[in-house]
Amino acid sequence: MEEAEQGGRQANAVGEDDAELERLGHKQELKRNFSMVSMLGLAFAILNTWTALAASISLALPSGGASSVIWGLMVAGICNLCLAASLAEFLSAYPTAGGQYHWAAIVSWKGWSRGISYCTGWINVAGWVALSATGGLLGSTFIVNIMVLFNPDYDAAPWHQFLIYIAFALFALVINTFLTRLLPYFTKAAFFWSMAGFVIICITILACSSPDYQSGEFVYGQFNNEVGWPDGLAWLLGLLQGAFALTGFDATAHMIEEIPRPQVQGPRIMLYCIGIGMLTGFVFLSCLLFVVDDVERVISSPSGPLLQIFMDATGSKAGSTALLMFPLVCMLFTTVTLVCTSSRMSYAFARDGGMPFSSVFARVHPTLNVPLNALLWTTGWVVVFGCIFLGSTSTFNAITSASVVALGVTYAIPPSINALRGRRMLPPTRAFKLPEWLGWTCNLVGIAWTVLTTVLFVFPPELPVTPDNMNYCIVAFGVILLISGTTWLVDGRKNYKEPRLDVQGMLNGEIEGMEPLQSDSAEDAAAQADEKKTT
Repeated sequence: MEEAEQGGRQANAVGEDDAELERLGHKQELKRNFSMVSMLGLAFAILNTWTALAASISLALPSGGASSVIWGLMVAGICNLCLAASLAEFLSAYPTAGGQYHWAAIVSWKGWSRGISYCTGWINVAGWVALSATGGLLGSTFIVNIMVLFNPDYDAAPWHQFLIYIAFALFALVINTFLTRLLPYFTKAAFFWSMAGFVIICITILACSSPDYQSGEFVYGQFNNEVGWPDGLAWLLGLLQGAFALTGFDATAHMIEEIPRPQVQGPRIMLYCIGIGMLTGFVFLSCLLFVVDDVERVISSPSGPLLQIFMDATGSKAGSTALLMFPLVCMLFTTVTLVCTSSRMSYAFARDGGMPFSSVFARVHPTLNVPLNALLWTTGWVVVFGCIFLGSTSTFNAITSASVVALGVTYAIPPSINALRGRRMLPPTRAFKLPEWLGWTCNLVGIAWTVLTTVLFVFPPELPVTPDNMNYCIVAFGVILLISGTTWLVDGRKNYKEPRLDVQGMLNGEIEGMEPLQSDSAEDAAAQADEKKTT
């Protein structure tokens, strides 16, 4: 009897979630298979902060040293928490896979709504497609590093790594296509594997290095500048490691149509994954730096900085390789979840007519229950980026850097518009609502962080600037904007249907260029009511 009642409650909840999505203008087509834990696993598998930090530690060590590695993560974490909290308010009000481009359409001014939404959507699609390539890139790099560790004379030709990279992409495609029902279990496994690896690696390297540790002054205060820029700018460039390791938290939004009670659980997951990433990242980086033997050797090691640190700690090639298996498998999980999220983003945008041949990419396969064409679209581009890697490593790195810039820009667009309109564009009855002073603080800090990192990511990493070390990120991002503008002129202005919703059923406001949902008097009344509750 109790099981029947519980099943009935769950069915009612799912029905309400489906009705909510219909009020946002879309029919429920994907299954709500994910639980709170499995969706948290997916979100954290994408961030995988400690693994991403380990793979990119060579970014900050020469550009600020240990202080930039540790405190750069904390600065990036706080600023990304502000951005995530700002977007969590939107997610609780409008839980749709479109995410940022949908929210930008709802809060923008009339006449600008459609264009801003379309541009935001294209930047977000491009950012996620490019970010999907990073999992295979880092994973294949780990494998090549192992080969170099055991065979110092091994010459890693680009096509060797390319083949491993393609294997990662094909594995992600197969899992997402044929095992989609098992994906929630896969993401749970990703979360627990990542946590287990974090704990095992930290304990092992500390135990093996005892008692020969670096001093606390070195770990939390050592400064290093080998990039030629002034010291202050060099330290700021080191922030890019933390920014990269915390990018992609909007995955929760693009997967939100596959989780029950999205208005409540979505914002929580978005904030939890960053909080967990900050905590694990801080502890993990501290452990790595305590056991480092020679920073210069770590930076220049042919087997990669992470394997070199493991070697410093364990003194064993076999032991170091065994420890590297944890981040390597994490990269496999990450590639699967990146491709999954990217396909959902492309599917959502095509559903609104934003993609060329939108009717093709907006299709959900009738038996596989996945947007198969969107999956093939993402995987196809990942393969194309791999081909670019064969010709130019710097160009490929520019594409991955541009993905971080692109996602950061889309994070800032909805809260920027909302702030310009007095933070009165969201319904006051949303499930996640920041106090007004905190909302303003999070919005402004998040926007400022996006501006800063967008500028920093286009800087050349070191002086003097040469064609080999030039940062071509600005070119890659410019191509994204050019594609966005061209597709708007050719296709988008005719066929793009900006997101809509049942105004009476949800907001009692207007979708396109809405007037503020809360008047000043309404805000005052709400504030007075809150004060009465607290007293």
